[in-house]
Amino acid sequence: MNRFLSRRLFSAWAFGAACALGMASAAHAVEEPADVFIKRVSGDILDAIKADKSIHSGDVNKIVVLVDQRVMPNVNFLRMTASAVGPGWRQATPEQQKRLQEEFKALLVRTYAGALGQVNDQTIVVKPLRATADDKEVLVRTEVRGKGDPIQLDYRVEKSTDGAWKVYNLNVMGIWLVENYRSQFAQEINAKGVDGLIASLADRNKTNARSAK
Repeated sequence: MNRFLSRRLFSAWAFGAACALGMASAAHAVEEPADVFIKRVSGDILDAIKADKSIHSGDVNKIVVLVDQRVMPNVNFLRMTASAVGPGWRQATPEQQKRLQEEFKALLVRTYAGALGQVNDQTIVVKPLRATADDKEVLVRTEVRGKGDPIQLDYRVEKSTDGAWKVYNLNVMGIWLVENYRSQFAQEINAKGVDGLIASLADRNKTNARSAK
């Protein structure tokens, strides 16, 4: 896929991540089926977004707070970053791995900033779950419905040791977020190494930050 996603797909990813990753209280998720979990928290985060006018206006600081408080504690971001970086992750030092997580997080936060203001009358429809009570990793399939055609939105979630679900990948319209970034990151690592990827992400984040002002 092209380095830069189409506006509709990019916004759909951000919208989906905001809905499904915006997990409320982890205590509610303990022993809760994955599909019920996604349905409940999707409604919670949609209500929070619609009620906050500053998010609709693109207030990046507000979005950073939203992501830090409501999203990141409920995502296995270490696994997500390691999977996106691919084989290069094992080559990276602990300090490089820390930088990769920081820059990747900043990249995704800026992605959310450009899309959350577009949330209006959308709803999430969760499809029947194909899983057993003992499954530790589950695929939850949903659709985003609103104006226009429904958008396919699927999540890979894992059950942590405390029984709470955590998201580690997201699929919009047939394209998985982690795999898409992996192909981009592999090109950077092959050309310039892990430090080159970190520098490239940092440059993209600086550019995005300037354009948001």
